[in-house]
Amino acid sequence: MQSTKNDLNFPDKYFYKIGEVSKIVGVEPHVLRYWEKEFRICNLNKSPTEQRRYKKKDIYKFIEIKELLHNKKFTIQGAKKALKKSKYSVNILKELENIKLILQKSLGA
Repeated sequence: MQSTKNDLNFPDKYFYKIGEVSKIVGVEPHVLRYWEKEFRICNLNKSPTEQRRYKKKDIYKFIEIKELLHNKKFTIQGAKKALKKSKYSVNILKELENIKLILQKSLGA
Protein backbone atom coordinates (compact mmCIF):
# COMPACT_ATOMS: atom_id res chain seq x y z
CA MET A 1 0.00 0.00 0.00
CA GLN A 2 1.23 3.47 -0.91
CA SER A 3 1.81 6.13 1.72
CA THR A 4 0.30 9.51 1.06
CA LYS A 5 0.83 12.82 2.79
CA ASN A 6 -2.48 12.40 4.59
CA ASP A 7 -1.88 8.97 6.09
CA LEU A 8 1.67 9.62 7.30
CA ASN A 9 1.73 10.05 11.03
CA PHE A 10 4.72 11.93 12.36
CA PRO A 11 5.17 14.83 14.77
CA ASP A 12 4.36 18.30 13.53
CA LYS A 13 7.48 20.38 13.97
CA TYR A 14 9.69 22.66 11.93
CA PHE A 15 12.86 20.54 11.74
CA TYR A 16 13.53 16.79 11.87
CA LYS A 17 16.86 15.08 12.51
CA ILE A 18 18.20 12.47 10.09
CA GLY A 19 17.37 9.59 12.44
CA GLU A 20 13.75 10.69 12.65
CA VAL A 21 13.48 11.09 8.89
CA SER A 22 15.10 7.70 8.41
CA LYS A 23 12.39 6.05 10.52
CA ILE A 24 9.57 7.98 8.83
CA VAL A 25 10.76 7.17 5.31
CA GLY A 26 11.88 3.63 6.12
CA VAL A 27 15.45 3.75 4.85
CA GLU A 28 18.85 3.98 6.54
CA PRO A 29 20.42 7.42 7.16
CA HIS A 30 23.20 6.77 4.63
CA VAL A 31 20.54 6.30 1.94
CA LEU A 32 19.05 9.70 2.78
CA ARG A 33 22.50 11.30 2.55
CA TYR A 34 23.05 9.65 -0.84
CA TRP A 35 19.65 10.79 -2.12
CA GLU A 36 20.40 14.31 -0.86
CA LYS A 37 23.44 14.50 -3.12
CA GLU A 38 22.07 12.54 -6.05
CA PHE A 39 18.69 14.29 -6.30
CA ARG A 40 19.79 17.67 -4.91
CA ILE A 41 16.81 17.53 -2.62
CA CYS A 42 17.19 20.39 -0.26
CA ASN A 43 19.28 23.30 0.71
CA LEU A 44 20.79 21.36 3.52
CA ASN A 45 20.12 23.00 6.82
CA LYS A 46 22.46 22.13 9.64
CA SER A 47 22.14 22.85 13.32
CA PRO A 48 24.86 24.70 15.24
CA THR A 49 26.23 21.24 16.13
CA GLU A 50 26.40 20.35 12.38
CA GLN A 51 23.48 17.87 12.49
CA ARG A 52 21.32 17.66 9.39
CA ARG A 53 17.88 19.19 9.78
CA TYR A 54 15.03 18.48 7.38
CA LYS A 55 11.66 20.11 6.81
CA LYS A 56 8.39 18.31 6.04
CA LYS A 57 8.74 19.07 2.33
CA ASP A 58 12.08 17.24 2.36
CA ILE A 59 10.46 14.21 4.00
CA TYR A 60 7.74 14.14 1.34
CA LYS A 61 10.38 14.35 -1.38
CA PHE A 62 12.29 11.41 0.16
CA ILE A 63 9.04 9.41 0.29
CA GLU A 64 8.41 10.20 -3.38
CA ILE A 65 11.94 9.06 -4.29
CA LYS A 66 11.53 5.87 -2.29
CA GLU A 67 8.24 5.16 -4.09
CA LEU A 68 9.91 5.60 -7.48
CA LEU A 69 13.05 3.59 -6.70
CA HIS A 70 11.77 0.82 -4.42
CA ASN A 71 8.13 0.31 -5.40
CA LYS A 72 8.03 1.34 -9.05
CA LYS A 73 11.57 0.03 -9.72
CA PHE A 74 12.81 3.16 -11.51
CA THR A 75 16.52 3.63 -12.09
CA ILE A 76 18.20 6.67 -10.55
CA GLN A 77 18.10 8.43 -13.93
CA GLY A 78 14.47 7.44 -14.48
CA ALA A 79 13.50 8.73 -11.04
CA LYS A 80 15.29 12.04 -11.72
CA LYS A 81 13.34 12.44 -14.96
CA ALA A 82 10.05 11.56 -13.29
CA LEU A 83 10.66 14.05 -10.48
CA LYS A 84 11.57 16.77 -12.96
CA LYS A 85 8.46 16.01 -15.01
CA SER A 86 6.18 16.03 -11.95
CA LYS A 87 7.70 19.34 -10.81
CA TYR A 88 7.03 20.75 -14.27
CA SER A 89 3.43 19.47 -14.19
CA VAL A 90 2.83 21.01 -10.77
CA ASN A 91 4.12 24.36 -12.02
CA ILE A 92 1.80 24.24 -15.03
CA LEU A 93 -1.18 23.41 -12.81
CA LYS A 94 -0.36 26.33 -10.50
CA GLU A 95 -0.16 28.68 -13.48
CA LEU A 96 -3.51 27.44 -14.82
CA GLU A 97 -5.11 27.95 -11.41
CA ASN A 98 -3.75 31.51 -11.32
CA ILE A 99 -5.13 32.20 -14.82
CA LYS A 100 -8.50 30.78 -13.79
CA LEU A 101 -8.63 33.11 -10.75
CA ILE A 102 -7.73 36.12 -12.88
CA LEU A 103 -10.41 35.26 -15.42
CA GLN A 104 -13.02 34.69 -12.72
CA LYS A 105 -12.23 38.08 -11.14
CA SER A 106 -12.33 39.88 -14.46
CA LEU A 107 -15.66 38.27 -15.38
CA GLY A 108 -17.09 38.96 -11.93
CA ALA A 109 -17.73 35.30 -11.19
